[in-house]
Amino acid sequence: EIARESEPIMGGHMCRDAPGSWCNQASAIGLSGPVTSAEVDRLIDYYVSAGIEPRVELCPFADESLVHGLRDHGFTLRQFENVLYLPLQEPAALVHLPQTLPEGVTIEVVNRDDEDQVETFIRASSAGFFPEGEPIPEHFYDSMRRVVHHPRSMSYLALLEGQPVGGGGAEVADIDGRLTACLFGVSVLPHARRRGIQQALIATRVRDAKDRDARIACIGSKPGIPTERNAARLGFRVAYTKAVLALAGDGLTPSP
Repeated sequence: EIARESEPIMGGHMCRDAPGSWCNQASAIGLSGPVTSAEVDRLIDYYVSAGIEPRVELCPFADESLVHGLRDHGFTLRQFENVLYLPLQEPAALVHLPQTLPEGVTIEVVNRDDEDQVETFIRASSAGFFPEGEPIPEHFYDSMRRVVHHPRSMSYLALLEGQPVGGGGAEVADIDGRLTACLFGVSVLPHARRRGIQQALIATRVRDAKDRDARIACIGSKPGIPTERNAARLGFRVAYTKAVLALAGDGLTPSP
């Protein structure tokens, strides 16, 4: 829904945006049964025709035919990502959440109709994903604007002594009749880290998700980084580990 283009394939979707965008990936594929070699060919052509490196998120519950098909077409492993979850309806679901914000920290829900606040949020929440001093690509700005303005999305801006230092997003969606919250895109500027701000952003979004009657909250993280450690401290548990695979090729732009 955020990518400029997408097509259903193999029970999931392949999404496409500007070369280098994080939207350029296929997700939730192979979960509905066997897939064919022709479907893998179609996925590859979809990205290669736009000069984009084909990239797939592979869930461990996907049909083995997808695993074999990606292998046979030359896909290689790029990274792992853990998906963590917190059952919000359990009595002790919120017991590990901090009860107060760190000293000097406030968290605001972004008003998507306030373009100045939207721009501030994008800068504060995005800068942590890029080396300090490196400009944020325009395609990243564009996709983040679409995230903020999406009707299911809520964006949270963290301020330290009134200055923007980070942020994160969340959505609550009905998945098979169960309201599920997804927490995503959290980042804190380097000079404001180690103050508990990321934990505060996770906790605030979890509480809001529970207030919106979500039954489960989930968050994705590379193994071993602060996001995973902070989520675990707040009671999140690993649901599964997915593999990210890609097919390299001359002239094809990879995605982050």
